[in-house]
Amino acid sequence: MNAPILLTALAAATGALHIRADLIGARRQTYVWKPLTTGLIIAAALLISPVVDGVYRLLIVGGLVFSLAGDVFLMLPTDRFLAGMVSFFVAHLCYIAAFVSLGGGATNPCLLLPLVIGGGVVAVLIWPRLDRLRLPVLLYIVTILVMGWQALGLRQIAGRSLVAPGAILFVLSDAALALDRFRHPIPLRALLVLSAYYPAQALIAWSILR
Repeated sequence: MNAPILLTALAAATGALHIRADLIGARRQTYVWKPLTTGLIIAAALLISPVVDGVYRLLIVGGLVFSLAGDVFLMLPTDRFLAGMVSFFVAHLCYIAAFVSLGGGATNPCLLLPLVIGGGVVAVLIWPRLDRLRLPVLLYIVTILVMGWQALGLRQIAGRSLVAPGAILFVLSDAALALDRFRHPIPLRALLVLSAYYPAQALIAWSILR
């Protein structure tokens, strides 16, 4: 088994341990498993070879690193939600730049329409409780939807078939997180959010492979 595959398998194991820790309320374990899981995905991305493009890998790894920062901010005992959201906002900008760099970014508005409808429903549901976060959350929603749109534009390019499902899983994970925080607590939130989030990041990371 080569190193990237081994690291991804380890990330799957530590991700499962993180989900378990969240479900049982073991916060100290979360401090270990959450950053370790994303860190393992980053390490795998750095070792994957051959790569489709050096700039593409740099942008994807950049997105993963900012995601790791977002993970850390969101798990802290003090509320660092805004800092975490900004980190993920930058991560999505990195992903958008990566997808566009391959020359296959989406231009078809039909691909964007279902994302806009879904994002609009989530925005309407959480809007009353956003208060001072309305503008940054709205900007974040627009950015992640553009990321998903651009990923869908790569779905028919050879070797990039992993991007679209990864991006859509990311959108679904964030939608569930937003609804849980700003609308109503979701039972088994950790299972729902993280079981989409970690595969999303892993799929995006493996899209580096040529």
